[in-house]
Amino acid sequence: MEACLSAHFVSRALRQLGHEPRIIPAIYVKPFVKGQKNDYNDAEAIAEASLRPNLRTVREKTQDQLDLQACHRVRSRLVSRRTATINQIRAFLIEQGIAVRTGSRTLRNSLMAILKNRQDEISPRMSGLIAGLYEDWIALDERIDTIASEIEKISEKEANCQRLMSVPGIGPLISTAVVAAIGTGEAFERGRDFGAWLGLVPRQYSTCGRSILGRISKRGSKYLRTLFIQAANVILMRPHNWGRFSFGVWLLNAAPRLHRNKLATALANKLARIAWSILRNEKTFDTPRHEVVAI
Repeated sequence: MEACLSAHFVSRALRQLGHEPRIIPAIYVKPFVKGQKNDYNDAEAIAEASLRPNLRTVREKTQDQLDLQACHRVRSRLVSRRTATINQIRAFLIEQGIAVRTGSRTLRNSLMAILKNRQDEISPRMSGLIAGLYEDWIALDERIDTIASEIEKISEKEANCQRLMSVPGIGPLISTAVVAAIGTGEAFERGRDFGAWLGLVPRQYSTCGRSILGRISKRGSKYLRTLFIQAANVILMRPHNWGRFSFGVWLLNAAPRLHRNKLATALANKLARIAWSILRNEKTFDTPRHEVVAI
């Protein structure tokens, strides 16, 4: 069957009935659709795609994985809403001729003072709207902290998360997101396949024996790719710690010849491949972390 919102639930139900269900990514089914899209043509396309000998299927997720994935999706949505709320507060203040220095902490510390000291410049109605947005901001912070605490508790109980957190830059957030997305990583044959699934490899457009590589493909999970890029940037902020890692020599040699963004992407790809190896081999990272902020 084609991957959709209820695919994992239906797959578990069919497995209990004695069947061997396979979940096919929609991107692999679409080329086999003949004519216009309808239920009959979709079913025929799924049946034809399932006969392909090298077809890659989606691994069935457990209920715990779905629950953990839901926690991350809710947190991501709340963070987006909080960012939108902060931006709207700044926009309303700029419309009144008031500019606040960049940073959410600066805005939080100075907002109430601005509303109090600039009463002659800000109308009571606008002041009430901004105060309401600030209350929404505080409520979103509380919800985000609650979900983040729940994710951290899960990471403390899950053995795979504990192993992943031995990798530099990987903390409760990334470890639980990886486990929720790929479980033990058995869907991939090697670490580079996981990196390609995250979209951290160059986009290839090769022809006539020439290898033409462009920017990263940005395929797969955007959320996970963003987290690994952030983890890489955290490591790059502390070059004095690079020598303590097993990939420190590679990082020291690559830093002078690569742009910082390219270096961060390459390091994120390396961290993703290390994470897959840890999940498959059930071993911790070979070098302990020191003074590295985890995400």
